[in-house]
Amino acid sequence: MLAVLGSAAGGYYWVTERRGGPERATAGMPEAPPMAGPSGEASPVVRGNSTPSAAPGKHSEPAADPGLPLRGGEVLEYSANVANLSNVANLKVQVGERKDFLGTSAWHLQAFAHTENPLRMVFTLDDQFDSYSDAVNMTSLQYEMRLDERGQKVMSIQRMTTTGNEPAPPNATETRVLPGTRDPLGMLQFLRNVDWSRTTEVKCPVYDGHKLYEVTARLTSAAEAVSVPAGSYKTSKIEMHVFENGQEMKDAQLTMFIANNVARTPVLLEAVLPFATARVELTKAR
Repeated sequence: MLAVLGSAAGGYYWVTERRGGPERATAGMPEAPPMAGPSGEASPVVRGNSTPSAAPGKHSEPAADPGLPLRGGEVLEYSANVANLSNVANLKVQVGERKDFLGTSAWHLQAFAHTENPLRMVFTLDDQFDSYSDAVNMTSLQYEMRLDERGQKVMSIQRMTTTGNEPAPPNATETRVLPGTRDPLGMLQFLRNVDWSRTTEVKCPVYDGHKLYEVTARLTSAAEAVSVPAGSYKTSKIEMHVFENGQEMKDAQLTMFIANNVARTPVLLEAVLPFATARVELTKAR
């Protein structure tokens, strides 16, 4: 959801503020690190910081909820609205099979994002994201981005490591992260699996394919009424605070609404960004 928000909002900004101006890099497109090759060149190291928000604490991990496993084959479809434009992009999030990934039981998570007309006529976006996340705690094992935005194509396959002792294959980049780091898709599924009736705050590092952030998610309402195209729900309202190098990013406010149903379906994401507001609504769940 975060990826399509950034890209769609960036597209809106480009269309409304920059049309006819100098050519600029695509807003919202992460800068992919160089691909690792067989020459053995040094891999990037994504460094965190030693601020208290990065260190494990009493709220770092929620109580286990073994009664809520992910469901292979689940598909969630969303529509993104940016500022005064409705349905500027669509997003599909799906859960693939649970499989062995380098000796670890992992879920294959995917997301697909596409812009819709009229924005698509001037800002074409067709992105795919793949995550292989540890089945126990949803920490990232490998994160893949295949981006196609306004004709610019970027592919990045990043193998996560906390020690630097797990070399990546020739087609991937070894990326060193903090223990407990999740990618955006793993973080989305992790927040669904938190038992918010017993836990009001969680913290963890999140790597978006380019930068490492610290994210604090807090429960602010346990019974928030939400209406989206897929229906009306009672939800848990989760506010996310994002930190970079120990400083909170004040220009990005994110709020997720998770249905209080058996599946704990994410039904709505609201974002206030520096150049637009955005709303991603659930349209279909199957």
